[in-house]
Amino acid sequence: MGLEFPAYVLSALTAVGGTIGYVKTKSVPSVAAGTAVGLLYGLGGYRLQNGQPLGLELALLASVVLGGASIPRAIRLRKPVPVMLSLFATYGLITFGDAFRRTL
Repeated sequence: MGLEFPAYVLSALTAVGGTIGYVKTKSVPSVAAGTAVGLLYGLGGYRLQNGQPLGLELALLASVVLGGASIPRAIRLRKPVPVMLSLFATYGLITFGDAFRRTL
């Protein structure tokens, strides 16, 4: 099992999380961001699984975007959802960032 599995898991978690955010609060930005980041993770996982270029970079980009949006909110608000999103982003940054570093 390679890096595609964590990319698919993060894809599902962020997409479902964005949908739940929309259902609970009618927040269109939640569903849009969750879907967009989920698609980046999913596309990265698909490309990794099929040995295509840029899969790792897409998954890392999704982690950077998710972290950039959620980590400041988690620090400021200290609410469960931003904290969980920050943990997902940190896991992605470590996992995909380390793999990317090894390709250099």
